[in-house]
Order: sequence, then structure tokens, then C-alpha cells
Amino acid sequence: MKLKSISLAAALLVLQTALAVPAAMAQAPGYGSVVQEENLPSHQVHTLTNAIAAGSTDSNGVPAQSPADATVPGNTEAGNAEAGNTSEGSTGPQAPEAPAAEQPAGDSASDHATPDTSVPGIPSDTAADNPAAPSSGGGQLILYMNSTRMEQDGQEYTSSQPMTVKDGVSYVSIRSLVDRVGYQIAYDSKTKETIIKYGDDELRFKTDSKTYRVNGKTMTMKGASYQDNNVFMVPLTSITQALNIAYKVEGKKVIMQLSTKPVASFTVLNDKIIAGETTVLYQTKSSSPKGVPIVDERWEGRQDIFASAGTYTVSYSVQDANGEWSDPYVRTIVVANPNVPPVAQFKTDKEQYKMGEPITITDLSYDEDGEIVDRQWMNNYPAFFTPGPVTIQLIVTDNDGASSKIEHTINITTETLYTKDEFSKLFTPIGSNFTINGGEALGYERLTYTYSTEPYTLFKDNGPEPVYSEGVLYRDTISGLTRFMTHHVNKTEEKGKVYIIAKNINEVPVNLEIITSGMAGPDIYAEITGTKSVARYFENYKNDSKKQTITLAPGESKIIFDDMIKLALKPQETISFLGDLYSDSPIEYTSVFVKDGQDPLAVVDTLPVLDPIQSVMRGTFTDSTRIFEHYETIGGGKNYRLSLTDNSADPFQIGTDTVLGVSSVNAGNYGVIYKIKLRVAPRTLITFNPRGGLYMGAALINGNLVSFSHTGKDNVSSQTSVLHRTGDSEEIVEIWTTPSAGSNLPFSILFMPLPEIKH
Repeated sequence: MKLKSISLAAALLVLQTALAVPAAMAQAPGYGSVVQEENLPSHQVHTLTNAIAAGSTDSNGVPAQSPADATVPGNTEAGNAEAGNTSEGSTGPQAPEAPAAEQPAGDSASDHATPDTSVPGIPSDTAADNPAAPSSGGGQLILYMNSTRMEQDGQEYTSSQPMTVKDGVSYVSIRSLVDRVGYQIAYDSKTKETIIKYGDDELRFKTDSKTYRVNGKTMTMKGASYQDNNVFMVPLTSITQALNIAYKVEGKKVIMQLSTKPVASFTVLNDKIIAGETTVLYQTKSSSPKGVPIVDERWEGRQDIFASAGTYTVSYSVQDANGEWSDPYVRTIVVANPNVPPVAQFKTDKEQYKMGEPITITDLSYDEDGEIVDRQWMNNYPAFFTPGPVTIQLIVTDNDGASSKIEHTINITTETLYTKDEFSKLFTPIGSNFTINGGEALGYERLTYTYSTEPYTLFKDNGPEPVYSEGVLYRDTISGLTRFMTHHVNKTEEKGKVYIIAKNINEVPVNLEIITSGMAGPDIYAEITGTKSVARYFENYKNDSKKQTITLAPGESKIIFDDMIKLALKPQETISFLGDLYSDSPIEYTSVFVKDGQDPLAVVDTLPVLDPIQSVMRGTFTDSTRIFEHYETIGGGKNYRLSLTDNSADPFQIGTDTVLGVSSVNAGNYGVIYKIKLRVAPRTLITFNPRGGLYMGAALINGNLVSFSHTGKDNVSSQTSVLHRTGDSEEIVEIWTTPSAGSNLPFSILFMPLPEIKH
């Protein structure tokens, strides 16, 4: 019983002996340089708290020492911590310290520069603003090499392990050192990390690791931490650098200079400060390493409103109840001039125009201290067809939200240069629409033509279009030229992806040559994905950007067309894809839909095959490139039309759903590439005219990509978009296009004579 009493008394004595002084000391004469990480600025390091446990203070309010290097059996030098919890004052396995060049005992740490982060108009906090400065308000902690001896302010302590040099790196017991410095230490049994806490900041270490984390950011040390008889050892300089402790080496002693100064800092809450306008909002923060109350503050250079633009230096210091002042905390504040509004300005080439006469408007707007981000026009039409004055208006807005407006009035006479129909045919830009009489267009003379095919086999898997569960969308074995047409909307409640898997069923390696592809989405608008995939398919064909060779070993499966799987489809989102390849032997292709994160190669053989469950049919269709040729000259003063995807002059494909073993019809010929080669008379307008409703698409016209869109509530069949105009001589015109997924069919290509040019 007496032995237990003596042990308890001894433990209480240990808890009350050591005065733990926090470390916030910057470089002092004769001491090693303080190294500060970029994400651990000095004003943060200086806010370290020395409270080891709530209520554990002496009669002067100074925190008492926690038990140094108490061990957790088999794992750590720390005190016990409950499994899965992090508790201040309890410790466990601990890990390496702050990243910096580790040095053998006898060398001092090198300076670590923090980059300048000043941004015009925004306050900055840089190493130059607030350099690590010498501190004169603290004591000393002396460590002895190859010894457990420690001295602090004239009093001797014993470390749980000697300071040791391994491979040129000096190691110390993290618990013994941190207790002397005076910070909180804890252990997280879930992550197996030892935690040093100081204010709002923390360091996390792991055993046998050369990295550690400072406020979540991973840092690197020159030496790995380790356990020695259940005592956690870390490189000394990692501790000194992370906690901003200055030190020097004298013989066999490492002398660490600890600071007791209060610490001051402030932030500026304004995003941008404008001279003469912005009231600067300062937010201060101060603390004392020993918990001494802050009783006074001092500013230099502070202004609530800065009258002139420029760069200003503001410093802030605080004084504690012991009369000790902090080092000045310094920030650079950049003050910008007030925003100069943009200038709206334009001109017309004339003041007076005939009806139907082209109007040229030149935008001359500018912003001298920023950029114009928005332009709003009124009456900026290319021509007018009603006489009288017309006011054209332009409003421009800059990146700071300032706007200006200008108006200019022109006069339209009663004389006519071009009718609206004539003007539209002559001047509507390529890819833009104008209005026609849709009914009359059906009366245009039909082109007679013959067509041949190219041996592309179409793998069409857009049935089912809405996908309600994971599964196989389609599967078939194809050799040679192959085109894939995919269009699906995710109707599940989770993210998902569509994959195309190629499997070599041969006993020899097989090469796949990707020719081109176009991927669009995910997007909630199916027609947008359809037109973008077609445009990208043609554009990538032009520039060969998707060409690729894939080799499959016998029996090997690979995911092809990587663009399809970069983004997952959220519920209700759609993707569209069109792609061509060539294989030199039969390949089994399988398209699947699986949840995001699922490995399709691992589950492809276990997925159920989904039924089409709708009129849009999947299947395999041969000869899926159609080449249309008309050998007689088109034009010469007459209107013509070439009707496509109408299942009459251009019949739908008949194929096979090989999964179900039934016949399949490619209604609309989606996935079929049309290559139209024509001889066209001089001064002929060629346009795209949708006949089935909303249509968004693209085409290659003599190798040039043209995109067009027909939407709105009006009768879409009365819209036509300009594809090409021939010049003053006969031309061979080649048009490549394909039906866009999500758009309506059929469509026609119209050929109309151009009006004469008038002056």
C-alpha cells in the first residue's frame, strides 16, 4: 500500500514539474535558420497553443507537463488512446515531421523561401511581408547527442530515448521533445497517425514513413520515422522546421531557442480594394504561447479607405499582460484604381439604305482597363425591308459589371434593292437559316440518282435508347470495316457508363485500326449530343486526330473508343457516339451499360442482355456508307431537291438483331454515312431542309465542316440552312452527312438559283 502511494505521488510530481514553453521562435543571431513550409506561414505557426490538457496549469496559469513518452504496448511511446478516437493529451504511434532538408547533428537548417503570392487589388501574405525574425522573449531547450539528457531553462529532464544520428539524420523522441516545447499530442488509432496540434493547425505522422501531413498536405523528410522500444523517433529538423523553432549546434549540444512572445496576425476580408471607394475590413487574431492575456495592440500604415492606388505595407503588433510585444505581422495591400466603364461604339458604312440593301456594322467598342464580356444589340439586322428611320443600339458590359450604351439612327428609303427572299439567298451566312415556303419545296424537281455502297458494317446499339439497368446493349462478331452508332439515356437512379469491348476470338493476334470517332455528352438534351457527335466524327476524320492501332492477343478483351468512358452519365443524361474502325480478322464486339466504378471487363460475361423494348431497333447492317452520284449538271435556273432518309427514294436498311436472332429495320438510317457527289451549275445555292421536325446536324461540304440547327415552335420544314454557294463557274460539290441521333427525319438537300447581284 505504501508502494502504491509513493508511485502515485511520484506520478503527480512528474505532472507538475516541467514548464512547457511553446516554440514560435524565428531566427536569432547564432541560431539555425527557421524553415517555414508554404502552407504553414509563420503567423500560423506562432499561434501554437501549449495547453496539454484542460485544467493542467500551475498557479501562474502555465500548462504543466504531460507524461513524457508513456507507451502503448507494442506500438507507441504515447499514453493510451481509445480505439478509433483522437484525444488531446493521449498519444500512440507517431510519425515524421515537417518536410525540409534533414541534416546531421552539427549542421543548421537552411532557409526555405515562400513564393510571393501578391495579386493586384488583393491583400497578400508573403515571406517578404512577414519574415521570420529573431525572438528575444523565450528560454532554451538543450539536447545532448547520444544522450537522454535534456535541459530547459536550467532544469534537467530525461528523454525516453537518446538523441540518435542515423545515416546523417538526427532523431529524437517526438513525445519527449513536444512535451518540452509545450504543444498538444494525440494519437488517431483509425489512421495510425500521431498528431501534434497547435491552435487550429495540426501535424500527422506515421511510423516507418518519410512523409507526414501538415493541415492535410503531404510533406517529405530525408529520413523515415521509426519505433525504438515503443518510442516514436523522428528527425529533429522536421520538428524544428514544422514548429518554427530556431536552433544552433555547439559541440555535442543542440540548443533550441523557444519563444514566449505573443503572436499577432490579421487578414483583410475584401476581395478587391478600390482607391477612394472601398472600406477595408481588417480581421485580427492574436494569442500568447503561455496563455497570457493580450492587453494592447499597435498598427502602422493602416487606413480604412486608401485615397490613392498603389501598394501599401500594414503591420500589426500586440502586447501581453507581462508587457511583452509580439513581432510585427506585416501584409502588403494592393489598392486598385476605380474601374473605368467600357466605351460602346460602332459605325455603319452608310447613313441611308435602300430596302434590302446590305448594312455593314463595325463594332468599335473598347475597355481601357479590362475587357468587354457582353454585347447586347438591338436592330443590328443585315438589312431592312420597311422604309423609315431605324435606331440601332449597342450596350456593352465589362468584367467589373460596368456598362455603356450607344445608339445610331439610319434611314431606309422607299426604293428596293433586293426582296427579302433574294437577300436571304445571297447573304445568309453559311450554316445559318432563312425562311422558305416549305410546301413549295416539295414541288421542286426531284433529282434522279444512282447510289453505290462501301462495305462498312454498322453495329447499331441505340435500342434500347433509355437504359433502366445494367446489361449488354448489343453484341455481334464482325470483320473488316465497322461503324459503331450508340445513343443512350441513363434512366437508372445512379451514374453509369457505356463501354464497347472488343474480344479477339482468333488463335492469332489481331490488329484494330481506329479510323475516326465522335463522342458527345453527357447532356440532358439528346439532340445536342447527336449533332455534336456527328460534327466531331467528321472533324476528327479530317485531321486524323483519333487514328489509333490496337493489338489484341488471342482471347484478349479490351475497351475501345476511350472517349466514351471519360465521363459518367448522371440520371437522365444522354451520350451519342459515332466511330469507324477496321479489323483484319473477326472480332466479337459487346456494348454494355454498367454503374460508374464497375469494371466492365470483369462483369461482361455475367451481364443480362437488355431487350430493345421500343421501336428504335438495334442490329447489324451491312453496306452502311451510301455514295450518291448525279452526272448531269444541277441548277441552270431551276429548283431541285434530293430527298434522303425517306424510305422511298432512299430505303431504310434491313439487318439482323443477332442477339435475338430476328430481322431488324434501321428506321431513319441512323449511322449511315451519305457521300453525295454532284455537278452543280454556276451561281447555285445549296441548302439543308428538314422535313420531319426539329433537326440539329452537321455536314462536310468539299471538306469544310458546316453545322446547322433547326429548332423553335415555328414550322421547321419552312426553314432551310445554307450549305454552299457555287461561284461563276460550274463546280463539283461533294457533301458528306449522316442523320443526327435525337433529330427528326427525313430531310432534303435543296438546290436553288441565286439572284443577280445588284448595286
